[in-house]
Amino acid sequence: MNQFRFSRRPDIGDKIRVSFEFFPPKSDEMEARLWDTVTRLEPLKPKFVSVTYGAGGSTRERTARTVKRILNETALTPAAHMTCVNAARHEVDEVIQEFAEMGVTRFVALRGDPAEGVGAAYRPHPDGYANGAELVGALKGVGDFDISVSAYPEKHPESPDFATDIDMLKRKVDNGATRAITQFFFDNDLYERYVERARRAGIYIPIVPGILPVHNFTQVANFSSRAGALVPAWLAERFDGLQKDPQTHALVASAVAAEQVLDLVERGVGDFHFYTMNRADLVFAICHMIGIRSHEAEAAGSAAA
Repeated sequence: MNQFRFSRRPDIGDKIRVSFEFFPPKSDEMEARLWDTVTRLEPLKPKFVSVTYGAGGSTRERTARTVKRILNETALTPAAHMTCVNAARHEVDEVIQEFAEMGVTRFVALRGDPAEGVGAAYRPHPDGYANGAELVGALKGVGDFDISVSAYPEKHPESPDFATDIDMLKRKVDNGATRAITQFFFDNDLYERYVERARRAGIYIPIVPGILPVHNFTQVANFSSRAGALVPAWLAERFDGLQKDPQTHALVASAVAAEQVLDLVERGVGDFHFYTMNRADLVFAICHMIGIRSHEAEAAGSAAA
């Protein structure tokens, strides 16, 4: 009966919409890698691409420069990350205005991580926006932007319980959020239960699963422990013994991510946000496995035929 599975349909790639997250470069070498990633993934025609801020808003100028280059040199639609860490309200408002004048119409509004990184104590700026909900309100005060916000299937590590966590998401929605993008997760049941909680709370915006390809299991496991994301035992077993075998590691990583996405497709999910880590080949392979084809490759194939 496998031929009747929705994810096995030949047109499944037409039913799935993807978006990609890039991070701004910190060196010339990283900038070259970023643009290799952008060039490689652009033919997949993502719905939008987002460009992150570093912890504490540490890469503001690089983020702006990257977003501007995407606008000017590609056909992609960029979404600029905005955070309210270590900044007064007037400083955040100035950045919003700069992006708006640049032609940006999409934003990813996040409270942001402290400059010390994930897991460190968050302290709002005394004259700043206190959280993501207030930041969404500030964005809506400037223009009718498309605004994505964060959501946490395993709840934010600083939230005392799910009720508090869902309440914060509701405040973001009430202030004008367009969609929520989840923190990465590896257990699809957790995502499904989170969506059910949100719907019961009257939250009806799309909740897009954030997918993190496991580019380096050790690094991902360490980051997951600080971010409060569960690494299931079966996932650790998949990567066991591959620390010194990067080629096999990459093959397993692409298969694991594709498996996760296709299981979510069977559950009715159609939109996915990939945390690319600026690694084009891994994300490209995953997209190919879930049915999303490069439009350049399709054109070349048609011409050859």
